[in-house]
Amino acid sequence: MATLLLKKSYLHKNFKEIKFNDLWNLYGIFTTMNVVGKPYKILHYNNHLNNLVASLKLYKINIKNLKKTIKFLINENLDKSKSYDHLFRVAVNKKIISISLRKRPKPKKNFKLKLINYQRVDASHKNLKYKKILKILGKLDTSEFDIALYKNNKILETGTSNLIFVKKNKIYTPKINCYIGNTLKFFKKKYKINFTNILKNNLKDYHEIILVGSGKGVTSVKEIVDSSWKRSSFKIFNKLYKTLENEKTK
Repeated sequence: MATLLLKKSYLHKNFKEIKFNDLWNLYGIFTTMNVVGKPYKILHYNNHLNNLVASLKLYKINIKNLKKTIKFLINENLDKSKSYDHLFRVAVNKKIISISLRKRPKPKKNFKLKLINYQRVDASHKNLKYKKILKILGKLDTSEFDIALYKNNKILETGTSNLIFVKKNKIYTPKINCYIGNTLKFFKKKYKINFTNILKNNLKDYHEIILVGSGKGVTSVKEIVDSSWKRSSFKIFNKLYKTLENEKTK
């Protein structure tokens, strides 16, 4: 499990600090933001907050002044004199808001995927029902592995990120039963991305598989465990990686 450098929980009704509760597996929504640089910058900050609030409304969890509260908590707990490459997590349910901070594990060059037959609960939202995924990820070195979820022969997403597939220099990503994260939305504005079904049986057709997300950034997959698929190109990975790195320094 990751070492948390910061962990705090507060009651909505009076903003009283209480014993930390990560809220995993409860009814609610979370978002994880990449904090980078000195002074710090939070990538896709407004999109993260807008998505969080919109999802909470759909879950009928309406918290007054939530965006202002999160901004206050960030200002109180992050230090502009420090250099960051960290993950700041905000989790919210009807009673509690919890925040945490941890170092971002840097993916290794030999990064691998393990296929898992599973689909997240209400996969189109970043909800807190992550019991099975956390159990599996807790046994892995997340700088070297992630799990690729699939259902009915369709690849969906990983335990932490969206997936991009490259075939003949064209970019594809799963279109249903997965959360469309802010990093993927960022790339969608800059590149032609085709949303389609990615079939487990057809993985051999793709030259590259790439993870994109707040935690993994842009990560090239070397191989899939217990599969014949292996990476044969870095072309699109190099483009996406450079694009995101440029965004960090703006």
